Amino acid sequence: MGKTVELYYESAYITEFDASVLYCSGREDGKFEAVLDKTAFFPEQGGQTPDVGKLEAADGTEFEVLYTGIRKTDLDEDEIYHVLDKSIEAGASVHGRIDWEHRFSNMQQHTGEHIFSGIVNSKYGYDNVGFHLSDTEVTMDYNGVLSAEDIKEIEKCVNEAIWKNISVVASFPSEDELKDIPYRSKKELTGAIRIVNIEGYDSCACCAPHVERTGEIGLLKVVGVRGYKGGVRVNILCGKRALEFLSTEHDILSDLAADFTTSFDNVPSSVARLKDENAALKANLYADREKLLEYELAEIDKGLKNVFLFKGADADANLMRKTVNLLAADHEGFCGVFAGNPEAGYRYIVASGKAEGDARTVSALLREKFGAKGGGSEKMVQGSISGVNSEELADCCNNL
Repeated sequence: MGKTVELYYESAYITEFDASVLYCSGREDGKFEAVLDKTAFFPEQGGQTPDVGKLEAADGTEFEVLYTGIRKTDLDEDEIYHVLDKSIEAGASVHGRIDWEHRFSNMQQHTGEHIFSGIVNSKYGYDNVGFHLSDTEVTMDYNGVLSAEDIKEIEKCVNEAIWKNISVVASFPSEDELKDIPYRSKKELTGAIRIVNIEGYDSCACCAPHVERTGEIGLLKVVGVRGYKGGVRVNILCGKRALEFLSTEHDILSDLAADFTTSFDNVPSSVARLKDENAALKANLYADREKLLEYELAEIDKGLKNVFLFKGADADANLMRKTVNLLAADHEGFCGVFAGNPEAGYRYIVASGKAEGDARTVSALLREKFGAKGGGSEKMVQGSISGVNSEELADCCNNL
């Protein structure tokens, strides 16, 4: 069986092609795998999702190409296979059409990543040690820390490279030529090595399709940064994906500006003011609830051994804990607070009183009778419980 001709290496812009089916076999999931004598469908590899599209037989029957993959054969050779929605006969002639919008989007993202990683490497000395390009996100992992200012500077430099509309050249240099080419690679490579070069910005070993000139990327936007394994993980979007992201953010900002009846640039200060007002209201509410708690606890007979109170689902956890501590200081047995309702379930905190019983016995009882979850120490336990009403809980706890 001959090796499949990889048309995407002849040109990343080949969107249609003619081929013959070498063989087709069924899968356990009801799909089928077809191998062609040539293909423009790029298989999943190098951290990038594969091409999808259609094959059309001579009689007009269409086959959905749901996935394109690459694997090793028994002879340790690479084999490119296409996952189809239905079976096709070996020897059949087909006309292939890749989903160009999907392909071009991946080309934009991947080329943008090359420029970004090239700048990170040349300016900060960090390597790209992880890359993932899916239909929804692009992530790059670097083995060093980048500050917020660093990220902004890199983003600016990448977009300047895009605006310069530099040629993106992919080639397979000979072994002798490779000796004189400094290029990035995540691992040791053997065999034919494909180098993607963006003059002045990056030279990297890569198997994926790229745009011919950087201007086709459109723009690059960093949409996320977080620490990752001692370095940093950066999320980017390029081209149409970046435009859609920025359009969504613009719509959100427009709605906020309208709600605050202010201009875009005043939205941050309006939000900050609202947060301060909300914090002040919460503080006042907490203070009022503390005063109400004092009145409520004063009405409870201190001669009671066990005391269990029931609160609404919105009860503050800190106030629940304070209530339990105050009750435990005045009563011999177990004191607790249940917050919630029969439909949503209850959160609970239980403490041992002045007699210093083991609060874990309450937790064990609730778990045995009602399937409660939680735990703690002999002085205090907490957890959650569902499928029970307050009367059942009260009857169980008050008779400890």
